[in-house]
Order: sequence, then C-alpha cells, then structure tokens
Amino acid sequence: MVAIAESADAPVKTPRIGILDTARGVALLAMASYHCTWDFEFFGYLDAGTAETGWLKFYARAIASTFLFLAGFSLVLANTPAIRCRSYWRRLGMIVAAAAAISIVTYWFIGAGWIYFGILHSIAAASIIGLLFLRLPAFATLLIAALLAAGIVVDNVIAPFSLHSAAFDAPWLWWVGLSETPQRSNDYVPLFPWLTPFLFGLGVAQLAMSFGWLERLATFGPGRNLIARAGRHSLIFYLVHQPLLFGLVYLLSQVAPAPQQDPAVGYIRQCVASCTRSGSEAMCRSFCQCTLDKLQAQNLFTPLNSGAIKADSDERVSRIAIQCTEEAQ
Repeated sequence: MVAIAESADAPVKTPRIGILDTARGVALLAMASYHCTWDFEFFGYLDAGTAETGWLKFYARAIASTFLFLAGFSLVLANTPAIRCRSYWRRLGMIVAAAAAISIVTYWFIGAGWIYFGILHSIAAASIIGLLFLRLPAFATLLIAALLAAGIVVDNVIAPFSLHSAAFDAPWLWWVGLSETPQRSNDYVPLFPWLTPFLFGLGVAQLAMSFGWLERLATFGPGRNLIARAGRHSLIFYLVHQPLLFGLVYLLSQVAPAPQQDPAVGYIRQCVASCTRSGSEAMCRSFCQCTLDKLQAQNLFTPLNSGAIKADSDERVSRIAIQCTEEAQ
C-alpha cells in the first residue's frame, strides 16, 4: 500500500538538492535557445523546418527528455516517505491549468499546429501514472523503463515492425502516442515514447534513496546561483519566456524584415520534419523530393505553397503523394 501524508505531523520532506535545481535551470536555458530558433524560423529568418530537422531535432528531444527525467526524479523526492496529498495536488493542478492555458492560447492564435499534448500535458499525465511506481522497487521501475526504451527501438529501427496502429487514430487517443496519423502540433510529447525518461528519472531516484546517494548529491551545494533559482521556478519561466522571445523577434522583424526564403527549400524541410515522425529520414527525403518534383512539373507547387489549394482535399496532390510513397518505399 502507498502511504499518504495529509496532516501537519507528516514526516519531514526530503531536503531540496541544489544540483537538481541547477540541472533544471540549464534545461530551461536550453529550451529558451531552441524556442528562439523556432521564433526566427517562424518570422522567416531561417528556412521552414529548420527547428525540426538535423541536430536541432535531437537537441529538442534531449531537452524534453531532461525535463521528464527530472520530473520523475522530483516526484520521488517530494513524496517520500509518504505521498503529500496537498502539495501533490496543488502542483498537479498548476501544471494542468498551465497546460490547458497553452492549448487554448495556441488554438486561438495558431490554429493548425496548436499544442494539444505538449511537454506540460505529458508531465501532468506522467505524474499521475508515476504514483503507481512510487512504492515499487527501483529495479522494477527501471525494468519497465528499459522495456519502453526497447519498444522505441523496435518502433523506429527494426523494420517492418511498428507499434503504431490506426486503432489509435481517434483524436481522443492522440495523447497515447501510437497513432499512425496524429494531428500535427508544434509541441507533441505523447506518453509513448516520453513516459520512458520520466520512469528512468523515477527509478534512478528510488535507486539513489536506497543506496544513500542523495546525501552525496546534496554536497554539491544548495543551488543558490541564478540558474538554480530559475530551476526552482521552472513553470513561471516556461510560461513567460516564449511570449517574451516571440515578441522580441517580432519587433526585430518590423525593424529588419527577414530576406525572402526559397519556398522549395522550406517545403523539403517541413515535409521531412513531418514525415520522419512515422518513417525513416532516408525514405522521407526521397518521398519529399519526389512530391516536390511532381508538384512543380504539374504547376501545383505555387498554389499549394500559397494555400490556394489544400493537400488534404485536392485529388491531384493526393495522387502525387500515393505515387511518391510507392516510389520511396
């Protein structure tokens, strides 16, 4: 049974470990740098798709993995030796409210590409699931995390196996992460595969507590530097930094507008970024170059790029997509 602490006489909370706040602060700065790249792309200073391809794609995944790992680690520290219901629900409520606000704001201002299950949604869901693991032995939690990691390898590396299925294509199941055709989002962090780093963080914290390693971590200092202070207020930083950065880049665009970009380069980048969510990069590059060539040959690229025709409703574009899928495979 999981112990629950509700009264003022509950066991004293595990001391805060400064190095974890510092790590969270570093992750926040990395996230801000990535979002700055996204903003420059949005206003045309970088080619479309830049923030979702190449090393920046892995950079973004590393940042998200770090946040989720630290969230799992912190869940153990905050709820040992017993679950502190009041602080747990208060924290969860704040995350859920912030996630809902981001969904509403992005739906209102962005429309297509709105954030329906981003990093905050994922942390909230993982925090609920994590309650089931709090009193499991560390090896059990780490074993399940390893099995999820193995599933990621199977899903992305070992062809032709895939864990994705059309059974998860219903919009209310997109949060699971096993859909074949999820709606595009500017921040999509579903439970699969992103529960994996959370459980690794949770398992490592359990292991650290069982071996007495937390005392060693605490010796690295109380975390009074500015980065650690930012890490202690990560939710506020997360909510404030992007509107601020976006506004600054917008002001720059009014003073020094971005040069005109080659639409074909932007198309390839965006196409590859979208395609690689469900296919290999080599196949996706072949597919995207094929569609670009055929669209240009049939004089469809310019109207498609301008929005005069829609890819999901124009039969000519659909036929090209089918042909190029067969050729790429």
